[in-house]
Amino acid sequence: MSTTFSMSKIAIITDSNSGVTQSQAEELGIFVVPMPFMINNEEFFEDINLTQEQFYAKLGEDASVSTSQPTPDSLMTLWDKVLKEYDQIIYIPMSSGLSGSCQSAYMIAQEEYEGKVFVVDNQRISVTQRQSALDAKAMADAGYSAEEIVKVLMDTKFESSIYIMLDTLYYLKKGGRITPAAAALGTLLRLKPVLQIQGEKLDAFAKARTSSQGKTIMINAIKADIENRFGGMDAKDFHIACAYTQDLDLANDWKKELEEAFPGFDIHMDPLSLSVACHIGPGALAVTVTKKVHV
Repeated sequence: MSTTFSMSKIAIITDSNSGVTQSQAEELGIFVVPMPFMINNEEFFEDINLTQEQFYAKLGEDASVSTSQPTPDSLMTLWDKVLKEYDQIIYIPMSSGLSGSCQSAYMIAQEEYEGKVFVVDNQRISVTQRQSALDAKAMADAGYSAEEIVKVLMDTKFESSIYIMLDTLYYLKKGGRITPAAAALGTLLRLKPVLQIQGEKLDAFAKARTSSQGKTIMINAIKADIENRFGGMDAKDFHIACAYTQDLDLANDWKKELEEAFPGFDIHMDPLSLSVACHIGPGALAVTVTKKVHV
């Protein structure tokens, strides 16, 4: 529990990599920075003038799609606006291991907003980043100080895992994340690679021959994490969530499988953020486990 009840009004800001849409942010009482994209040299902003559908249509047309980071100006404009109503800001951007936006935000906060804006690099992305924003909001509502919220988020940054099964190796190859030879072999063997995000790195975890084998690998990996790292299944001291790219029917089936594998858990599902999707392509499925933060 909080040691000192904070009298300052603290705002929670994350970015659209958390999967939180602008309208959801309003309902949750938080703020979301939209991630910029360059598509055929034109700038778009996730969930502002670029929908999931439009993004996948462009990806399917083999458009040149790349992620960008929020400009210092756009961040400062939002921070200034929020600081008119709030005393301090906790900003939770996507993991620094996956983007440079965290480092830029940290530098701006240090130079221009010392004591006002706290940038948290707790290595999260997608549904785990969303959970951090919700945890931070709960702590702010419970009267934690900004420093205490940052400490809890940083102390628990490695208490989370993500497993992602890809449907295609094409986008990893296109982005230079794997060699063309590895991609060609994987495609030939119809492999479904399972990747892991643990802390700041996106790494290969396993290779499955079929989707069902890939799903089993991911479920077993989550069960192993729960037993070895999160106090075991009976403690129920963790959140399970899932995510996907583009294919909602596939995702709904996956969510059902997870609900059967982990009965009694309320499993949240979101589309994976477009910053991740442009590197892994459509048809991917993900599952995450994150230790609960007790407020």
